[in-house]
Amino acid sequence: MSNAFFSDLLTSIAERGRNFLDRKTWAASDGPTVAAEVLSLCEAVLSGRGEASAAAIAREALDAYARLPDSGKAALFASLATDFGPDRSRLAQAVSAYARNPDACAASNLHYLTEPRRQELFRRLNRAPGGTRSLVAMRSDFLKFYRENPDLALIDADLIHLFVSWFNPGFLVLRHVDWGTPANILEKIIRYEAVHQIRDWDDLRRRIDPQDRRCYAFFHPALVDEPLIFVEVALMEAMPDNVQDVLASGRAPVPPEKARTAVFYSISNCQEGLAGVSFGNFLIKQVVMELRSELPKLDEFVTLSPVPGLMKWLRSGKDLPGDGLDPVIVEALQKPDWIEEPEKRDDFRRLLEPLAAHYFLRVKTSGGRPVDSVARFHLGNGARLERINWLGDCSSKGLRESATIMVNYLYDLDEIERNHEAYANKCEIIAASSVRKLLRSDARSLFSRSAAASTDPN
Repeated sequence: MSNAFFSDLLTSIAERGRNFLDRKTWAASDGPTVAAEVLSLCEAVLSGRGEASAAAIAREALDAYARLPDSGKAALFASLATDFGPDRSRLAQAVSAYARNPDACAASNLHYLTEPRRQELFRRLNRAPGGTRSLVAMRSDFLKFYRENPDLALIDADLIHLFVSWFNPGFLVLRHVDWGTPANILEKIIRYEAVHQIRDWDDLRRRIDPQDRRCYAFFHPALVDEPLIFVEVALMEAMPDNVQDVLASGRAPVPPEKARTAVFYSISNCQEGLAGVSFGNFLIKQVVMELRSELPKLDEFVTLSPVPGLMKWLRSGKDLPGDGLDPVIVEALQKPDWIEEPEKRDDFRRLLEPLAAHYFLRVKTSGGRPVDSVARFHLGNGARLERINWLGDCSSKGLRESATIMVNYLYDLDEIERNHEAYANKCEIIAASSVRKLLRSDARSLFSRSAAASTDPN
């Protein structure tokens, strides 16, 4: 109710502000919107008008931006990068003043003047009715151009800097998503699911309605009907080794009083425009607190996680142990027929489990972190790489991305802080002995051409 009140208040202020403006000095033309007109509106936003008129112009600027074609948006971002940086003349004067007298006042002034005008522009645009939503959508557009033009990095840094403040955990609201949640939000859960596709409404209901299933999402007061990130949880009696059992339509629900393990089997970020703003670590920790409060007998918190980069790594041939992997084997792994053939399945298991252990424990980025993005996330949160699961995900996506392998990360509440410190300070990967034992398995014979020939479907 209060969110609606303040939203309506901002809209009212903006509408009234229009009455005080000479639109000829800043309004866009009646024809197709071009980047120069939006830039003119941006300058007007920064001109220091009163609150009412500033909110009105900010809304006009955001609306005009939304009407731009892609070419106009690209031109706008290029101008924001080059023409909306710090005021160089005033900054030079501040540098000289600090050099002459390096006191706290001069330092504060210097700090203030190093900020690019873009940041103040984005702050003022955010004051418009619906401004936060529009800026998140703007960054979603921006990322398409940024991938093609690294010179726009300064804009991205400014937006991330502001979003980290605006979307910090103190502003986020955790909500339990269930079958009684409004349909427009449930539709977005279906659409945003990024790990295990939700096929239809019946599939969604199986994931959020039974007594042994939970779904939690973070929301922000400025985006009341838009989940930022959500996690799907299965309450089970033991740690699972495959997602087929977790998602089986005919499974028997586990009575919550018998559940001992909470399984985080899908975590999906929802807003592309907020990429790079971390929510997942806070989400998992808060959900653990919620579950422990509701179900005190839960004593194990684990994930059942995908390995999205494994097959890409195998195809690249980079940093593979021994003499590498024959391309014929890599090709055969992507064909589903071997899953039904016990001999091939056993051969591939003896080959791939040690390779997966090598991938997690030995293959690193230039910064010494695991190359796998999911591993970096959970290990950075203080989890332990607990188990590598063969035939963990036999779907076409699981086959294509990881040759069916999934992993469990264990959140041992007594060890989380210690594990996090080891990873953060020493790049140490905390893994169970069973995973490290796989690393020592001798699979060299399976790298040979003869092994490739034995798995060749022809």
